[in-house]
Amino acid sequence: MAIYIIMAIIAYLIGSVNFSIIISKKIAGFDVREKGSGNAGTTNMLRSVGKRAALLTLLCDILKGVISIVIAIILGNIVKNIDRELLLQIAGIAVVLGHTFPIFFGFKGGKGIATSLGIILMSNWQIGLICLVFALVLMALTRMVSLGSCAAAVLFPVLTLFMNDNYTILTEGKSGNVYFIYSLILAAIVLYNHRANIKRILEGNENKLSFKK
Repeated sequence: MAIYIIMAIIAYLIGSVNFSIIISKKIAGFDVREKGSGNAGTTNMLRSVGKRAALLTLLCDILKGVISIVIAIILGNIVKNIDRELLLQIAGIAVVLGHTFPIFFGFKGGKGIATSLGIILMSNWQIGLICLVFALVLMALTRMVSLGSCAAAVLFPVLTLFMNDNYTILTEGKSGNVYFIYSLILAAIVLYNHRANIKRILEGNENKLSFKK
């Protein structure tokens, strides 16, 4: 039991290191949460600080998810008689919660898309790539990052029901369906974080990116 709690704490603290806030203060001299949408994430960094800062934020946030899952994999290989799939899932959920509610920044963070991407790619690279391509196509067609993000979040649990290969951790005899509840929780967190965006999408006034800038 202790190893699961330790993993949750480690992943949550990793998630709580919000790079958009750190980078915006360093480069632009302000907290990105004070500008634009008020969100501490890549899209608001792009609008408020610039392309290079947004790209750096994106890479760092993805890396948070990757590192958390790598730690879970290492611990799962070291510690005996534990549920390795559960350990990975705890790491994934905790790092996204840390990103969303960072203890170091007043529990006001980002929406967890980039970090979730890192998690999904490390959990199952094939599902991760499918979700990524699906999101990018929707973003390109609609110019709405939020729509692509939410749609990919919904697609994740659907794919876990039908795909049983390429999981980083899947004990012999188990099905990929053991990741279904995990995928539902991650999707629910993403959709909850985008609730305002979803409302604007339904009303037809969601903000759109301009690819010309």
